[in-house]
Formats: sequence, C-alpha cells, structure tokens
Amino acid sequence: MNHIFLITKREFLTQVKKKSFIILTLLAPIMLIAFGAVVGLMFKANESHSVIEVVDRSGLFKDKMKSTDKLNYVFVSEADEKSKIKNLKGNESTDGILILPELRNQNFTELQQAARLIINSKIGFDTKQKIVSDITDVIKKEKIKQLGIAETQLNDLDKGFSLKTINVAENNKEDSDLALGVKSGLSMLLMYVTFMFIIIYGVRVMRSVLEEKNNRVVEIIISSVKPFELMMGKILGVTLVALTQFLVWITMSVIGALVLNTGFSSIQKNIPGGNEEMASKLDVAQIATQVSHSLLELNFPLIIFVFIVFFLLGYIFYSSIYAAIGSAVDNETETQQFTLFAILPLMLGMYGSISLMNNPDGPLGFWLSIIPFTSPVAMIARIPYGVPAWQIALSIGLLLGTTIFMIFVAGKIYRVGILMYGNKATMKEIWKWIRN
Repeated sequence: MNHIFLITKREFLTQVKKKSFIILTLLAPIMLIAFGAVVGLMFKANESHSVIEVVDRSGLFKDKMKSTDKLNYVFVSEADEKSKIKNLKGNESTDGILILPELRNQNFTELQQAARLIINSKIGFDTKQKIVSDITDVIKKEKIKQLGIAETQLNDLDKGFSLKTINVAENNKEDSDLALGVKSGLSMLLMYVTFMFIIIYGVRVMRSVLEEKNNRVVEIIISSVKPFELMMGKILGVTLVALTQFLVWITMSVIGALVLNTGFSSIQKNIPGGNEEMASKLDVAQIATQVSHSLLELNFPLIIFVFIVFFLLGYIFYSSIYAAIGSAVDNETETQQFTLFAILPLMLGMYGSISLMNNPDGPLGFWLSIIPFTSPVAMIARIPYGVPAWQIALSIGLLLGTTIFMIFVAGKIYRVGILMYGNKATMKEIWKWIRN
C-alpha cells in the first residue's frame, strides 16, 4: 500500500504541476462560455432582414400581415405592380414582390393557386415559411369570421389544457412540467460529465503507461515495485487529477453563477423602470425561483452519493482497461483496435440512457443501470428521477465486483505487456497472459 501511495502521489503531482493542466483547468470553462457566445454571434450575424413589397388585389391582407425585425412588408398599389416587377432585378432595397390576387366568391383555393412571390435573389427557407404562415393566419381568421365565430370564442378554443399530476409514490407531491424538465436536464448533465471524464482520463492513463513503456523508464520502476502496484498507483493518481479538475470547475461555476446573478440584479435596479419592465418581459427571477425550487425538492444527498460512487467505480473500471491496452501495445496507433472495446459499452449506455426520460423505470433503464459496463452512466442518468434502494445496492455490488475482477485481469495483462517491446500483441497472446 505504501508503494501504491507513493506512485499515486507522484502521478498526481506530475500531472497537476504541468502548465497545460493549470491553463486548461482555469481556462476551459471560460473558453466553453466564449465558444457558446461566438456561436450565438455567428447565428446573429447570419440573420437575414428581408423587405417584401406586397400587391394586395383582394384588399384582405393589408394591415393584417405584420412586419418584424427580420421581415418587413411594404404594401404598394396595383398600378405600380408592373414597374415594380420590371425594376426588381438589381434592386438592393427590395428582396421580392408578393402578388396576392383578387378573392372571388370566397374561393381561397383559387387565391392560393394564383398567388406568387417574385424574388431578385435567394431568400432563406425560414423567410418563405414566415410569409406562408402570415398569409395562412389571415385566411384562417377570414374563414372563421365567415362562419360567424367571434375572436373571443376562437381564443377560448385555442386554450390549452393544464393537467396537474400527483405522485402517490412521493407522498402525493405534485410533478410539474418544469420539475420534469429540471430532472431531465440534470440527468443529461451528470451522464454526459461522467462519460466525458471516463473517456478523457482513461485515455490519459493509457498514454501515461505507453509513454513510460516506450521510454523504458518502467524497467527501472518495476525493479522496486510490483507491476500491479504501479498500475494501481497510476490509476488512482489520475483519478485524483480528474477529481481536482472537476472540483475546480464546480467551484468556478458556482462563483460565476453568483456573480452573474448579482450583476444582473444590480443592472436591473439601475435601469429606470427596469424592475417592472424587464421582469414582465423576461420573468428571469420567477423562472430562476421555480428552477431552484424544483432542484431543492430533489434528494441531493442521494444523487451526490450515487454520482460519486458510480463515477469513481466506473472510472477505475475503465481505466483498468485502458491501462491494460497501453501495456499491450507499442504505439498509439495500435491502441485504436483495442479502445473500441472500452468506448462502445459507454456509448451504448449513454445513448440508451437518452430514452430514459420517457420511461426511467422501464426494462431498458433497469438493465442498463444494472449491467456493469453501462451502469456508470445509466444509473447516474436515472438517479434524478428516483431509483429503488435495492436497485442501487445491486448495481453498486455488481459494479464493485466487476471492477475488482477487471483490476485483476488488467494486472495480469499489465505484468507481461509492460515489458514487451517490438511485438504486436494479439488477442490470443493477451488471453495467454490472463490465464497464466
């Protein structure tokens, strides 16, 4: 145990003292936010603003098709129709001319067949769909008017139905749509974080093993320690690196959220009428309060416990596989044929867990969260919805037992493979190493 502790300490300090680790740890959240902002600005910069001149022969659409910041309707007289069409080509101030024919005998089908949009350049699909939607809305209201239905009656027909859901399994607690959305969001976040950390730091273990093997440093190290102790030290050391980085990111996220919330409140207070106008338009405070209330209703001690246990066991389980792969090959190119065995089960668990939002207690969710190869991500995805205690205990027991077995198997491969040079390990040879 003393040797494992020393190797763990060395591996941890070696990693965290690197400039790349410090820079990545501090800048990664900022870079992620900046990336999102850049993507948002790109979409904003590519937004189109179209000017459509409308010739309304029916007189039905004028003042009913409302302009927006992206689409501006300019109604022109019928007398100017021919000249407008003639001068459309090369006209930079107008993107198109919408011709709406005369409505005869309330024949809306004939109006639709005769209507046309003449453009001088390509317009976006969204712009065309908006024009069609605006025309459809006007025609719909006109048809309703002809049927003698008042607008108040129509609005009453369009009212949605809100169904209150009471969960007797949770002491008759009301399950709101927002609460379900919060659970789904938390589920996807925890699952994705676990998946990414296992992949990223599992590969780091593999590369560390491969680097020491190629540098022949391992020959000196194992003269003082056993191969199994070296492997476990590396795995635990990188585990502590992952947890350190994870804790730093969580701390930065919490501080950032508090600062942004305080800053937004200060800005809102300093704007004349901001408290009333912005609150009525954005309802930020109300939404934040509802989300916070939904989060506080969750069993966070259990969620945190399950997340930590499955994160650590899942990481050690897959890191053992990656360590075995790193010791069995001579270069990073050869790792591709073996890493597939580690990535596929995780991907199966992650993508299978996406369907859990519709039925978290279904057979797929149950088996994905019980089978050790997929349970590190599937159980974490299920836990915000609530999981019976016996299923959590069974899953932990199976994952713990499988992890111990995988460490044993990986130790067998590591013991022989770490000293093999120049020979490409085959599945047959690896099986011999495990049996011996």
